[in-house]
Amino acid sequence: MKLLLPLTPRRWRLPCLLAVTAALLAFVAQSGELGSADTGHRLQTAHSWWTSEPPVFPDEYPEFGVHGRHGKLESWYGMGQSLLLLPADIAGSLLDRFLNRIPAFDDYDGTDPTVRDIVVTYSVNILLSVLTALACFFFLLALGFHSAEAGAGVLAMLLATSHLHYTQNLMENNYIYLLTLAGFWRQLEWARSGDRRALLQGSAAFGLNLLTRLTTGMDLLAGALFIFLLLRRETASGGELRRRLADYCRTALPVYGVFLLIDRLYQFYRFGSFFTTYLGLAAQEAKLRDPSLPASYPFENPFHAGFFGALFQPEKSIFLFDPLLILTLLLAAAGWRRFSPEIKAYLAAAAAMLLAYLVFYAKYTVWSGDFAWGDRYVSTAVELATLPALPLLLRHRKSLGRLVWGAGVAILGASAAIQAASLAFWLPLEIYQMETLGHPTFVIALRMRNIAAFALGRMDAWGLNNHAMTEDPWDYVHITTWNFLPFLLRRVGAAPGWAVDAAFALWIGGLAGLAAALWRTLQELRAAGRSREESNKAPCNRPAG
Repeated sequence: MKLLLPLTPRRWRLPCLLAVTAALLAFVAQSGELGSADTGHRLQTAHSWWTSEPPVFPDEYPEFGVHGRHGKLESWYGMGQSLLLLPADIAGSLLDRFLNRIPAFDDYDGTDPTVRDIVVTYSVNILLSVLTALACFFFLLALGFHSAEAGAGVLAMLLATSHLHYTQNLMENNYIYLLTLAGFWRQLEWARSGDRRALLQGSAAFGLNLLTRLTTGMDLLAGALFIFLLLRRETASGGELRRRLADYCRTALPVYGVFLLIDRLYQFYRFGSFFTTYLGLAAQEAKLRDPSLPASYPFENPFHAGFFGALFQPEKSIFLFDPLLILTLLLAAAGWRRFSPEIKAYLAAAAAMLLAYLVFYAKYTVWSGDFAWGDRYVSTAVELATLPALPLLLRHRKSLGRLVWGAGVAILGASAAIQAASLAFWLPLEIYQMETLGHPTFVIALRMRNIAAFALGRMDAWGLNNHAMTEDPWDYVHITTWNFLPFLLRRVGAAPGWAVDAAFALWIGGLAGLAAALWRTLQELRAAGRSREESNKAPCNRPAG
């Protein structure tokens, strides 16, 4: 990887610190729960691959599942996240069986959060967090930012975007984000150096995303647009541009074709057809059960409701749940002429991808992502669009003026507060409250109010203690405690006391380690920034005469 070669041992210190910070942040954020029924279904699919259990249990239908070949119930989803979860599922299941033989854990057998889920969430989320931090850092370096700006961008991504929420809640989002980011990074390296291995790596990352969710084809197309815009700017002639684009297609398209074939073979294995999708089959069965559903189901929603709802609805607005998007738009409006060609190309591609997601899901029956913090279908595209925001703010601070700088700092602080608040309680809390509060509800303000109420012991004032709020007793237990593993273990009360105490000790140690890692990383960022400024001010040493 040519981008890594210029990093001396001294310069490796910052990415290592960022990796440690990402790992500790993911560690302290975990609740031990998967965070979503969708992820639970994907984990069960992975479990079915190496055990005798089915991918879908009969009592889950018709709420979940669709009939495949020979009438077997199959999962709705692609195989991508199940592949990611498979190793952790094996390890977690084996550990669960071992602990079941220890008398102290007799009362904990099968209790949520299960040992398997704890192993899966901690291992997978920490791995994704570390890999994403490193990919983000090197991609920002490749875009032309110096190390201090790139490191600040990584911290903003980890702490001030909805990436933090999905670090706690193991949905597909962060996995898709990692693969898309890696695709952009490695394909950019090919555009710069002509390294065919880099193009293969980037194309494989985009292709692997297709196994997770076919709509990530929009990420793939955004990557192609990014490369096209770069090459058009950098190549001297039309013939050279056509040659480079042909090289790109000859390498990337076969890779995409392989992953698409794998996805289609998986569909054929489950449903006996290469050309259908699980979404289409699920829609067919839903219409058979309920003939009153419109012919266009599940894309029957009015376009304006989904499109403008994602933008402005207080329950799901991308500007409220990811305020750094506002900063990106502000910077683009104020400083576009100052941006490098790479930044302009990336922002244009990211904007096109975000718009494509907004349009595609606008008519979807649950365009909002249903039980999710914000609009989970478009949040990954939003995070990618906000990636250069803080690095650009730092780079152009002087030229943009105090007003833009002050607005940027305020937006950054607000976004970090929102993302931290998203971890406090299990995400369905406000959804249950809205059943009585009605719509629309300013969810973020409600979350802040809930945190204050819980911290002050005044839950009754906000209806958090109302059993009628949920029909599931486990949901009631979950939403009435801080959403971190030690608190959840203590609230459930099934784990041995020494295990709960150990969990608290490890969590507090993790918090202390995170604070130390953040402090050390900030010091390194300041040192890198000062070094950059000194090198810019130093006079050029030119030979006399």
